Amino acid sequence: MMDAETNLAYGIFWALYAVAFVVFFYMMARLLRIIPVYAIRTLLQAALVVIFLTPVESAEVANWYMPAWLHGGYETILGDKNDAARAFLNFGIASAVMLLVWMLDLVRYRLVRR
Repeated sequence: MMDAETNLAYGIFWALYAVAFVVFFYMMARLLRIIPVYAIRTLLQAALVVIFLTPVESAEVANWYMPAWLHGGYETILGDKNDAARAFLNFGIASAVMLLVWMLDLVRYRLVRR
């Protein structure tokens, strides 16, 4: 168990990470407006969400989560295949869920456009 100061730093990290992602996502959404096809534009936005917001639980501290891209990349470089595979499994699950949400959004878009 970590002390209060460490937990505060953990909370501050996630708050700053979330704010930075919102700003980054907004900027990318404005940039992706040049793509005329709605399906491709939203697929790229969904990929951004999956890449940057997929969490993985820390192996060192219980109930602490970190970005899967960061943990998976770091563990791949260090050579720990089990932890890297755990992070990439989370990517796979998040991708499957986001693919379902993306397809439902395309159905909604098609029904609204009629």
